Amino acid sequence: MSRASRFAAAALACCVAFSVAVMGQAPPATPLPPQTPADATRTLRAKDVLGSKVNIQGNLAIGTVDDIIFDDGGTIDYLVVLNDGKYVTVPWEAAKFDFGNRMAVVEISQERFREIPTYTSEHYPAFYAPAYREKVYGYYGVKPRRDIRVEKHEPDRREEKR
Repeated sequence: MSRASRFAAAALACCVAFSVAVMGQAPPATPLPPQTPADATRTLRAKDVLGSKVNIQGNLAIGTVDDIIFDDGGTIDYLVVLNDGKYVTVPWEAAKFDFGNRMAVVEISQERFREIPTYTSEHYPAFYAPAYREKVYGYYGVKPRRDIRVEKHEPDRREEKR
């Protein structure tokens, strides 16, 4: 092997060894900028909602949040409020939370609230049945953030013929 070949082989071996050593090291840590109160976002958890007091107009206590109903996509749709041993469904959109005080306020009159059907843990309603959904949202005078619809997309057969 010529001297030039040995030198090239040694140089290549050094490069490979250096590359392996560098790749095994973690990149230098970049310090994060200090977080200011304006940048801070409070982390909210389910336990911040569960057990919260629920009041309606006139600061009348109607119960506590006993459960949360999520859709298939993980979005909160309803609160289940325990009121005198019975459950009442409250759309998430109808509740205005004060997380610091663990309290939700629902803008509904006492008379209107009495009209809302209650249920027990043995007989939960079909939360996503269109008639139930429409009726519950109607009591509170709010609309769902979005309608839950499963639409199947089928390709346009005219485009396949081209």
